[in-house]
Amino acid sequence: MYGRYGVDSFGKFTIWGSLILMLIAGWTHRGILSWLAWAGIIYSYFRMFSKNTYKRAAENQKYLQMTRGIRTFFYRQRNMITQRKTHHIYKCPSCKQKIRVPKGKGKIEIRCPKCNTRFIKRS
Repeated sequence: MYGRYGVDSFGKFTIWGSLILMLIAGWTHRGILSWLAWAGIIYSYFRMFSKNTYKRAAENQKYLQMTRGIRTFFYRQRNMITQRKTHHIYKCPSCKQKIRVPKGKGKIEIRCPKCNTRFIKRS
């Protein structure tokens, strides 16, 4: 694999997409889906073994730019879920800013860092 491009985020996406298309093609018995799945796998292998690394990196960057919003949404959701184990997350009643407060401190007064509104919540 020396001098070859290898696997990147776009390559993983095309492989997984092709595998899902193959499963759907198997269930629905649609020939066109099977052909699309094989085309995706062949394209993925073409990208992996390509020596034109500059062009493959540009394709990957374009893919990452197009999917940035989706990826950041899921990253934030995962981050919120992991923080809920140790912290409460409240919204300010006036400006709706999210505020993170540690759990287990009892009834506390919270000051919003954005608008300086004070409100009392249980942590």
